[in-house]
Amino acid sequence: MTTSHSPDTGVSTLARKTLSVIVPCFNEEQVISTTHGEIVKNLSKVDDLRLEIVYVDDGSGDKTLEILRSLAENETSVDVVIVSLTRNFGHQPAITAGLERCSGDVVVVIDADLQDPPEVVVEMLDLWRHGYDVVNAVRTKRKEGFFLKIAYFAFYRLYNRMASVDVQVDAGDFCLMDRRVVDQLNRLPERNRFVRGLRSWIGFKQTTHSYERRARVAGETKYPFSKLVQLAFDGIFNFSTLPLTFVFVFGVILSLLAFALIVFLVLVKIFGIVVFGNHPDDIPGYYSTISTVLLFSGIQLVSLGIIGEYIGRIYLEVKNRPTYVAYEDKDTKLDSTK
Repeated sequence: MTTSHSPDTGVSTLARKTLSVIVPCFNEEQVISTTHGEIVKNLSKVDDLRLEIVYVDDGSGDKTLEILRSLAENETSVDVVIVSLTRNFGHQPAITAGLERCSGDVVVVIDADLQDPPEVVVEMLDLWRHGYDVVNAVRTKRKEGFFLKIAYFAFYRLYNRMASVDVQVDAGDFCLMDRRVVDQLNRLPERNRFVRGLRSWIGFKQTTHSYERRARVAGETKYPFSKLVQLAFDGIFNFSTLPLTFVFVFGVILSLLAFALIVFLVLVKIFGIVVFGNHPDDIPGYYSTISTVLLFSGIQLVSLGIIGEYIGRIYLEVKNRPTYVAYEDKDTKLDSTK
């Protein structure tokens, strides 16, 4: 790897620390050039930090990777690293790839669609300089549709009630982390990763910074509702055993109800009580059979579904497959004196 030479800003290169900006990308050909320009414009002028941008191409099927390589080859003011994954592994694995490949003393994760404005990072850096290890960017407003807003609102509140560790409400993957936090995250062995949950679990000194989230500059969202549901499942089942407790409590309640139903049916039989206009002897065993079958079938299906979610995650972890697979990295670090 060649040594880069940062532009002369009046600060000794040896004394300057590095800011790494991780940008996961998937089919972002319409916006990635604009995103690169905005990041460079807003963050390359921070005098006490050298800028490194780590683009993680998550198996894009368009010209995203081609554009990234062109940007890297023509960039003379900042360091650019491109990590190309062999297929679309997903947003969380792409972030993980960036965290493992970046070299910064302070690290920012930001999406490629410019919904999270890069200029906010300057304000987050001030909080880092004041001693905070993690700065969670909290969305005060968001441009998604009404249904998605309700879904996000419900998820964060439900998650914090169920999980063993709270996540910052209305904070996504856009964040700033000190190097020691990133190092600890990279040491965690689990494969099915919910980064914002791990970020909260890891601890350290954390704070928040509020901002207004924009609409996408171009292109379509890479998080359709189905992926948001999967992300919610990952968050809840990776950080909570409460669903198993619910199964136990639900089973106990339904068992008590089943016992009460059996007692009721015995009393109906003994005293010849008419139920819904029918005498129990008209259709012997009908009510008791249907009630019992439906009750216990429901209990079993719910229980098996929840237990299956945990077993499925254990199955994925014990296989010990990597979170992602990358082609040989395209590491472009150009001498600024060219």
